[in-house]
Amino acid sequence: MDYLLTEEQKMVRDLCRQITEEKIRPVVGELDKKREFPTQIMKVIADSDLFGIYLPEEYGGTGGGVLELCIATEEFSKACGGIAVCYAASALGAIPILLFGNQEQKKKYLPRLASGKSLAAFGLTEPEAGSDASAVSTTAKKDGDYYVLNGTKHFITNGGVADIYTIVTMTDKTKGARGFSCFIVEKDTPGFTFGKKEEKMGIRASVTTELIFNECRIPKENLLGKEGMGFIITMKTFDVSRPGVAAQAVGIAQGALDLAVEYSKERKQFGKSISSFQGIQFMIADMATQVEAARALVYSVARMVDAGNTKVAKESAMAKLFASDTAMSVTTDAVQIFGGYGYMKDYPIEKYMRDAKITQIYEGTNQIQRSIIALGVLREAKAKNKI
Repeated sequence: MDYLLTEEQKMVRDLCRQITEEKIRPVVGELDKKREFPTQIMKVIADSDLFGIYLPEEYGGTGGGVLELCIATEEFSKACGGIAVCYAASALGAIPILLFGNQEQKKKYLPRLASGKSLAAFGLTEPEAGSDASAVSTTAKKDGDYYVLNGTKHFITNGGVADIYTIVTMTDKTKGARGFSCFIVEKDTPGFTFGKKEEKMGIRASVTTELIFNECRIPKENLLGKEGMGFIITMKTFDVSRPGVAAQAVGIAQGALDLAVEYSKERKQFGKSISSFQGIQFMIADMATQVEAARALVYSVARMVDAGNTKVAKESAMAKLFASDTAMSVTTDAVQIFGGYGYMKDYPIEKYMRDAKITQIYEGTNQIQRSIIALGVLREAKAKNKI
């Protein structure tokens, strides 16, 4: 379908597609097997000026938006969801600074992230704070011109390899979710260390690590917004970032579909290619339709965000929900088309199925997305009845 991309957006797509085919696809199997962070590929992406495509020019970016970020993430994900999330997770860590940072904070950190010389990460999840984001227990206590952080974050993408972290903490337990605050923490800050590196089913090229804060003192200037704004910052960040997860899911689904179509034309049974069988054709038709519908929704929501629409929680949740469910469905069918070979690691398709699953879980499980969508629909219905 023609999504009426600008010439600049087409250039981003084509450049990312070239990097995917020339640099990413040849090393996917090795990085997945070794759980190795794609340092050299991140350098290629940085040298191609792709880390700043969603950031304003005044902070070293190219002046694009969420749609450009989605286009890039989708293209990288066609070959490897793990490598794609290393790239996209840096944007997740940068978005809170972009949305809520003051000028000093933006000028200090965003150019570093736009250049790709530094990566970012976002620290919310804890052992007791997953879907229930309000259960954060990591604390930050004011001490003169500093805040002292204590606690542990886990399942943090880019943990240990990122240089800049946006961390959600509790500054006032008596206020519940209204007592959250968000801070910028740099990697080499005393008292900030890294714990367990997780062994994952999928996206194995990405690093997922514990963040440990033990009397970690950071300057008060590193507070994002004001005390008590942490929950709002988190929710607004996800409204902007969830289309990126959805784009990752679309890319994984498209990559799996492409491989399944190619294999169906090559695989012979009963004297002819299995692509000539109606049962396979119906599967391919459903897969292709689902992928195109997911892409249309993701691009539409990304354009809403880029247009300045601040009330996109429902729509962002819809994009993440539909695209990730599509990725799981399409990759499962792709494995089925490959048959027994699809279950073997000698063929690349099983990795797509492993990578797809996480898109239904992180940045809010799909059950949480359904709750957000339902609340949004009911809220809109209530507002209409009052008119």
